[in-house]
Amino acid sequence: MSDIPEQDPNVAELPIPGREGILAPEDSLTTANGFGPSLLPEHFNTESGATDSESALFRSIYQPEILRPTRIPNFGHLSILFVLIILGWLGAVALTYSALHFHLFGVLTVDQAKTDIHYTLGSMVSMYLCTFGLCLFVFPLVWNEGFFAGLQWHGATAIRLRWRLLSAAVLCFALAMIDQMVMPGPTNAPIDKLFQSRTDAWLLLIFGSTFAPFFEETFFRGFLLPSLCTAWDWAMEKGTGRRPRPLDADGHPQWSIFAMVLGSALTSVPFALMHAEQIAHAVGPLMLLYCVSLILCTVRLATRSLAASVVVHASYNLLLFIIMLLGTGGFQHMEKM
Repeated sequence: MSDIPEQDPNVAELPIPGREGILAPEDSLTTANGFGPSLLPEHFNTESGATDSESALFRSIYQPEILRPTRIPNFGHLSILFVLIILGWLGAVALTYSALHFHLFGVLTVDQAKTDIHYTLGSMVSMYLCTFGLCLFVFPLVWNEGFFAGLQWHGATAIRLRWRLLSAAVLCFALAMIDQMVMPGPTNAPIDKLFQSRTDAWLLLIFGSTFAPFFEETFFRGFLLPSLCTAWDWAMEKGTGRRPRPLDADGHPQWSIFAMVLGSALTSVPFALMHAEQIAHAVGPLMLLYCVSLILCTVRLATRSLAASVVVHASYNLLLFIIMLLGTGGFQHMEKM
């Protein structure tokens, strides 16, 4: 009788990882390792085809790299955002008509609501909050990660770079002062009509330094800018057959230089046009808004932090309001606006 123990048929049928993933059943442990099962160590890991000490070492080789199925955010996610904005707008309309029904702030008609600061700001805040609430629910389901993580919020980065971000806000403010001297805007722009009283001015200061920067940056630098950058690189990959760039440590796309330049230039167009009606479509203020948007895009791309561009945007708006505050004696002399 041979001293070599008979091979256990159950063990021989165990599959192990191979060159293409999992070997066929006939590639037994004996043929793969050159030894019979009785000669394998007792702590052999039958799932990974290695000993426990070797399992962690070779697991990364045996298992294929798991990549994110899509680069986020992209145009598909931007389309979802547009749908959520429409739903948020409908929610704001419903709240506005409810306020009119109860004659809040003494407003009785829609025409009166269009010129009342409580309704104009209130409707915008309502739309922002309704849309934001839907985003917090929908996008984590689509992305399989949190809303802020998907947009590269990175608040710690903004805190660490706070002084540099403040310097960027001062740069935007300096451009605004130069623009006012070289190409001043109209004296009776629609935005000036919102400053009817001291209360109106303070409400606009709060709104312009908090809600407006956060939600504008979320849309333009959080969704639109990355979507444009990704779309360009994706088109180039399809056209040239080039492999996609590897994702960064957080699983987010790394764009080409040209994609970031083009994305910034295109993002700044709707950002400036969004404020065009408020400034009576004046060329000087529109050029200023375009340049400010380019700076905000640069901050967002350089820091990989949406929070950083929000800080710059909010600080820039606050500096503008501080000048108004000082020039009107704490909003007590609105005729000096």
